[in-house]
Amino acid sequence: MYRRAIALPLLAGVAMAGGGAAAFAAEAPPPAAAYAMPDTEVFDLTAADDGQVYRIFISKPSQAAPPGGFPVLYVLDANALFPGFAGERRVEEFGKMASGATIVVGVGYPTEQAYDMQRRLYDLTPAWPAAMPSSTAAFASLRAGGSQHFARFLTGQLREEIAKRYAVAAGRQSLFGHSLGGLFALHVFYSQPTVFEAVIAASPSQWWNDQDILAEERVFTARLTAGKIAAPVGRLMLLTGERDDTASITWDAQALFKRLEPLSAYGLRTSFTKLEGEQHLTVPYRSMTQVMRFVAGLP
Repeated sequence: MYRRAIALPLLAGVAMAGGGAAAFAAEAPPPAAAYAMPDTEVFDLTAADDGQVYRIFISKPSQAAPPGGFPVLYVLDANALFPGFAGERRVEEFGKMASGATIVVGVGYPTEQAYDMQRRLYDLTPAWPAAMPSSTAAFASLRAGGSQHFARFLTGQLREEIAKRYAVAAGRQSLFGHSLGGLFALHVFYSQPTVFEAVIAASPSQWWNDQDILAEERVFTARLTAGKIAAPVGRLMLLTGERDDTASITWDAQALFKRLEPLSAYGLRTSFTKLEGEQHLTVPYRSMTQVMRFVAGLP
């Protein structure tokens, strides 16, 4: 009898709970729509030379284009970084800042993930050397060496596609890359120093392949000082975080700045900023205002 007295209230409670759940389910609202940022577009583009598919994200000013067209900022790793740059550009346009009158072109991949690690490693790196360096041995199983293909796509086919779709200023094209993207940005800057009017290398992975990027730097410096690079040379911004993944990332960037700074006599303009309190992955988002102003040629 005692057990029956306890069981009845418990069963009643279960019934009430079940009824409440059913009522709650019946009253649940329909799924919310996904957010789409105004003044943005997205399309896929297949590289002509190797068949790789890229997802291209666009944030464009709502205002009419100036007579010479809008400046363009190409942002690598766009799946992760485009939303921030697009939001930054939109706010700056709302505030009637000159930096907001820029077309942001995000270059990413057909994935919902923030990063496609295998694709980006291939696109942003040179080929593996004959003897695997200890600095990159952990990545030996991954495909590398697509940087030449990607550079041709970025500076050729993609730029042509953007010029067909939007009113752009041909001489005001900029490139932003972070981490391996920063390494790639340096590669493009050294090998094609007049293709982009401004290049931003954030936390560049100069350690890759035991710093073989330094060989490209030396060739660039020799060409510039010998007068073999037609003016104007692009402007270069170096960024790192105070708490970057390794201290060497900041040390290497600072050392690079010190080596390049004297080249101002040959027309090169270089800056370096260490962002206080920022870690490796937070450097791009912390730097966006500074980057947009740099691209616009503002102090």
